[in-house]
Amino acid sequence: MKPNIINLEETTSTNSYLARIAAESPHGTVVNAYRQTAGRGQRGNSWESEPGKNLTFSILLKNTGVAPSAQFSLSEACALGIARTLERYVGGVSVKWPNDIYCGDFKICGMLIEHSLSAGKIDYTIAGIGLNVNQTLFRSDAPNPISMALAAKQEFDTKTVLESSCREILRLCTTLPAQSAQLHKEFLGNLYRRDDFYPYRSAVNSVSADGKETIPAGSEFEAAIIDVAPDGILSLQTRQECVHRFAFKEVAFLIRR
Repeated sequence: MKPNIINLEETTSTNSYLARIAAESPHGTVVNAYRQTAGRGQRGNSWESEPGKNLTFSILLKNTGVAPSAQFSLSEACALGIARTLERYVGGVSVKWPNDIYCGDFKICGMLIEHSLSAGKIDYTIAGIGLNVNQTLFRSDAPNPISMALAAKQEFDTKTVLESSCREILRLCTTLPAQSAQLHKEFLGNLYRRDDFYPYRSAVNSVSADGKETIPAGSEFEAAIIDVAPDGILSLQTRQECVHRFAFKEVAFLIRR
């Protein structure tokens, strides 16, 4: 499916702009901004993007057939759509739960997924995406940014990257919900830090599923990723073989240099 791309010179937030026109806009509508003055990231963070150098866009997903209880599959489709696209350009790409995209140990893309629900159904989903394309100097206090240009040591045509990314996201969404299990398997296989034990910090008091282990809020621990549930809950297994489940914002990956 070809995306319907609306290009703006400037807007506060592409997610907010698209939300205002969502009711009358078709599935696959994309709002892309040359300059975003109040872009929103996860956890309420802002997103640094040098005007014209990167991509800041939002894509509208409608009539996907995905139930609210399985809404994380839409996040998986968006994350994998970007990851698949980037693999063709830079390689070494993974998905950091819940939906950041990493190149090695560096963040190359962030997402903000917002759903509008009514009468027990998802009316529409808006995926806001910030993708670092040609920016080479980052001035914010973000700990580990990277761009396609820095990773590949060359510049890219932002229009081509935008169209490729949107086409891949829309293609994956057409497989839902019928192929959600296959999509989930690919998502797990592409997860950042899926292969071993790594350090984390808990933001909450977490009691393991068997009740045998407690991780106090603020504590650091080592664990391996076991699974991600249909609602996005992350399951981590500690070295003591106890499984802890965390919702978004309840646990942080630690990156040590």
